[in-house]
Amino acid sequence: MIQLVSIAWAYRRVIVEPMQFQQLAYFVAVADARHFTRAAERVHVSQPSLSQQIRALETELGAPLFSRARGNITLTDAGEALLPLARRILADADTARHEVLELAQLRRGRVRLGATPSLCTGLLPDVLRVFHDRHPGVRLLIEESGSHDLVRELARGGLDLALVVLPLPNPSPALTTVELFQEDLVVISSAAAEPPRSPVRIADLEGRPMVMFRHGYDLRDLTLAACRSAGFEPYLTVEGGEMDAVLGFVRAGLGLGVVPSMVAARAGHDLRVTPLARPGLRRTIALAHRSDVAPPRAARVLQDLLLDGALLTGG
Repeated sequence: MIQLVSIAWAYRRVIVEPMQFQQLAYFVAVADARHFTRAAERVHVSQPSLSQQIRALETELGAPLFSRARGNITLTDAGEALLPLARRILADADTARHEVLELAQLRRGRVRLGATPSLCTGLLPDVLRVFHDRHPGVRLLIEESGSHDLVRELARGGLDLALVVLPLPNPSPALTTVELFQEDLVVISSAAAEPPRSPVRIADLEGRPMVMFRHGYDLRDLTLAACRSAGFEPYLTVEGGEMDAVLGFVRAGLGLGVVPSMVAARAGHDLRVTPLARPGLRRTIALAHRSDVAPPRAARVLQDLLLDGALLTGG
């Protein structure tokens, strides 16, 4: 408890003392590299200077941050407690720096946007094209991952916004989510293969060869749950692919796939798209950001664009 109080006191000093930011950056570098010399090279300082600043930080906190037994660098309990908060402080400081650098009319800036693979394929190309045409000086940094990983990146300050699929696996009050739209799922098949009946009932998929996404995909969980609710386990010829791989496997005639309608619309003429019979399958897409920190200006402009229902629905 005493160590945690000391760490909290040091955080307050970090806000007003620039050297403390440097000490935290050195601390994170050593924590990542687990080696003082490599960490010094990474932050472009001499190894003695880095070691001196780490010792000064440890003295101020009143606790060692690293165990240096036999040249093996590991985090102490105090170091483990400090690391996620140090990352958050440095990420927030970096965001603030970019916010200040943004000029009028967004001639400069940066947006760190996370999205699931299917949304990167189906939704983002059109949205980002419009945003880039309006603000060509703003850098767009895209992280493609599952909803669970994107939520974790948001919480630690690594992203400004994230497009996720609801419901979230571990909803947090520290995040704000706004529902954007609901999207139908459709069945895709090779144009050269025998077409499924239209519309396709979930029961019609029983015994049909299917291509399935890897574990961790929202689409995988949704499709498997629907098949099991209909009383059968799907016959999977190939499983474990990302979005592009699944589309390629279906094109090759390895089986049917279940994908979002926006992805299917971009899939090309070598794939046949068949709707699912009512009630079908739908998923809810939401935009998420941290509740305790307002997104930077450029991210807020992109957020407004994503909240434009006409753009999202192609209207």
